[in-house]
Amino acid sequence: MSASETAGRSEDSIRERLAANLRRVRTHRGWSISELSRRSKIGKATLSQVESGTGNPTIETVFSLSRVLEVPISDLLDAGPTRALTVVRAEEVEALSGAGVDLRPLRRIESGDAVFEVYDQRVRAGCRQDSLGHVGTEHTIVQAGRLGVRVDGREVELGPGDYVGFDATLPHGYTAVDGAVRSVLLLEYRADQRLHLSDPEPGGRSATAGTQEAAPAPNGEAPTGRGPEPV
Repeated sequence: MSASETAGRSEDSIRERLAANLRRVRTHRGWSISELSRRSKIGKATLSQVESGTGNPTIETVFSLSRVLEVPISDLLDAGPTRALTVVRAEEVEALSGAGVDLRPLRRIESGDAVFEVYDQRVRAGCRQDSLGHVGTEHTIVQAGRLGVRVDGREVELGPGDYVGFDATLPHGYTAVDGAVRSVLLLEYRADQRLHLSDPEPGGRSATAGTQEAAPAPNGEAPTGRGPEPV
């Protein structure tokens, strides 16, 4: 891959980005690993591995941390500022996997007051992924396969080329109806719902100071056979 193709991409892995961002967000909150473990119900050993970049984080772990820390997913997975040209090769992006979904984070786009997180989403054949809800609006475009979508008790089925959008704070879930499903997932937030961590001091004021307490966040905890988000 040429230098121009890698422009705008971070050279580190998802594990390394998650490790660095988790430490920053946790420190910003003023929490120890023990406190984060207590709040998230994730073992201290697992959290230590995630923060050291040696763990194997799942969708469940990432979204549970997102929910407890009250930050959008991009605050944990963000690779940093992008440049004029960004090329992301699918085979070179690590996937975050859950009970029924594999997600590849491709890009975060900021436009005015809106922030979009772009994911390559694959729902595995015969699998289901559920969420209790999280901050923002969710947009999904099916590329291949048939996707069952449930939003707050309402169910629809989508085929290739179909689109669905909904308030992501509502309980929702995806099911691969007939074989595996390929789709593009867009998570949309308001810019003021992100926790901007430009201030290196844990107690420093951020651009979103005072706004995070009220912001809902993704739920990553789900019983066996079901998953958290993004769905």
